[in-house]
Amino acid sequence: MLTEIPALCLISYLIGSIPFGILLARAQRIDIQKQGSGNIGATNVARVLGKKAGLLTLLGDVLKGLLVVFGTSLLYEEPIVIALTGLMVFLGHLYSIFLKFKGGKGVATSLGLFSYIMPWATLCAVGVFSACLWISGYVSIGSIMAAISLPLLAIYFKLPPPYIYLAVIVGLFTLQKHYHNILRLIEGTEAKFLRK
Repeated sequence: MLTEIPALCLISYLIGSIPFGILLARAQRIDIQKQGSGNIGATNVARVLGKKAGLLTLLGDVLKGLLVVFGTSLLYEEPIVIALTGLMVFLGHLYSIFLKFKGGKGVATSLGLFSYIMPWATLCAVGVFSACLWISGYVSIGSIMAAISLPLLAIYFKLPPPYIYLAVIVGLFTLQKHYHNILRLIEGTEAKFLRK
């Protein structure tokens, strides 16, 4: 077990490192990191390449998080092991080995992994995201508020401590990754996703 878990974490990280947005953009001979906001996630891909490409990017990023924790749960029942591989797939997306340890913000990947390990809390957090997006028009506000609410929801639903700690860690990384979005929101220069 001591040798299996590090190997599992490495595999999880490598799966998380797969940059679906970049692969889809390269298929159209576009460098997504030099277009729009420069982010490799679904929001920027949708802005630059269209809704279909954005949806495919979202699906790929969600599935890699979901499949890692699902696969881990088939091998181990311990929440600490499942949470560890969930963290590694998330970090793989943020710091991809294929992108010189750069990457996206991890919102879709975390959605995938949390939807499996804490479905009700995640559903509520998605509700928070959707409400904030609808009211403000900003994906960044929805993502930030969902990241803040998820650890609180995990506590409310009395989930295992490793899952609560994972939600806190992922939430902190999400806030850090949205630092420039927060600055643009303050300055009034953040691009809206929903235009009213």
